[in-house]
Amino acid sequence: MNPWKQYQDQNKERFLEELLALLRIPSISAKSEHNSDMITCAQAVELALKQAGAPVTKIYETAGHPIVYGEIITDPSFPTVLVYGHYDVQPPDPLDLWNSPPFEPVIKNDKIYARGACDDKGQLYMHVKALESMMETGQLCCNVKVMFEGEEEVGSENLGHFLGYFRAKLRSIV
Repeated sequence: MNPWKQYQDQNKERFLEELLALLRIPSISAKSEHNSDMITCAQAVELALKQAGAPVTKIYETAGHPIVYGEIITDPSFPTVLVYGHYDVQPPDPLDLWNSPPFEPVIKNDKIYARGACDDKGQLYMHVKALESMMETGQLCCNVKVMFEGEEEVGSENLGHFLGYFRAKLRSIV
């Protein structure tokens, strides 16, 4: 069996429990009463990146919600892949249309039902667990930089400022 697949199979239950924990965080960027949840979620995403083997991680404050950044440089001569995602979710209103509470994940017929399960915490977490699997099995053959923002659902207003900061930082190094 492929070592990467074997690692995933061995850690499937842990991966699922970690995803369900992430889905329980009501990271609703559009509602100011969830500002502390946004910080909690950013911290959880950063921790997941660290646990996946990213030696460089950082939460960058913005005028709005934080951006989580991480990188794994396997060899500077290798190509670099940028992975983008977001950890914020849409408000779950109207709540009466939900069959179960939106931040209490339910698994039915091998599908997870929760706010953010698909857009975008589920996909974000898939990328993190793929990185972990490749790191743990020695199969990462490129450099990876990840950027997960907390404002995609409200227009990504601060993303441009963040990217400008990095562009200026790179120019000062080169």
